[in-house]
Amino acid sequence: MTVRPTSETTGETNGIDTIRPHPARMYDWYLGGKDNYPVDAEMGRQMLALDPRVPVMARVNRAFMLRATRWLTGHGVRQFLDIGTGIPTQPNLHQVAQAVAPEARVVYCDNDPAVLAHSAALLRGTPEGATAYVQADVRDPDTVVEAARAVLDLTRPVALSLVALLHFVPDEDGAHELVDGLMSQLPSGSYLMMTHATADFTPEESTAAVEKLTAAGITLALRSRTGFARFFTGLDLVEPGVAVVDRWHPELGEPVPGQDDGTIPGYGAVGRKP
Repeated sequence: MTVRPTSETTGETNGIDTIRPHPARMYDWYLGGKDNYPVDAEMGRQMLALDPRVPVMARVNRAFMLRATRWLTGHGVRQFLDIGTGIPTQPNLHQVAQAVAPEARVVYCDNDPAVLAHSAALLRGTPEGATAYVQADVRDPDTVVEAARAVLDLTRPVALSLVALLHFVPDEDGAHELVDGLMSQLPSGSYLMMTHATADFTPEESTAAVEKLTAAGITLALRSRTGFARFFTGLDLVEPGVAVVDRWHPELGEPVPGQDDGTIPGYGAVGRKP
């Protein structure tokens, strides 16, 4: 079954801000997509000047999501809640999950009107499964979960995907509390899959990137390995635990060109709720 957008997700898309760069559209630009604006490309070029591997980092984060989805589906997970979905790029999470388990159910969530404009691509799932898109913000977890409840059975395990998202939510906005609040509404046996950028390996470049993005109105909260691991407090980490993002179960996917050119400045992990 494919779930079509509700009235909440079929509103006007002319609210897209083309004056300031947006992380989802910049991510699309890094991936070679066309659903971005000159302001996104310009900021992307500024990030490339600081570290030419930024597009590699974007691809590595996406590759983690695909590997983690394969791992989770292979271990019996049939429901996914992907927050911070971004502009659709093939393959999408539901395509990977439903290739293993056609009955898998996936709810995507993002707050960017540009993602809403392309959300139809996220609804082309298998007849046996379900896919849906919710226009909402991770900072409003109750709204996200309530909307997801229309598609997902929250008495059964759910994999919560927060890939390359929480480094845009600073501690003062309650980033750790947001994750705790989301996981508290999911049953035992649910999982958290997550990646996060860090300054641990490139402190000077990271400081410059934070300054440029802050000036453009984008918050970037780069966390240490310890700060990232804190999101998994109370969860049982899947081996190998917290790892540099491209070193988490690399056998589950194809290598990303360029990823061997130094340590990727980000962490990834998957944890299970007892």
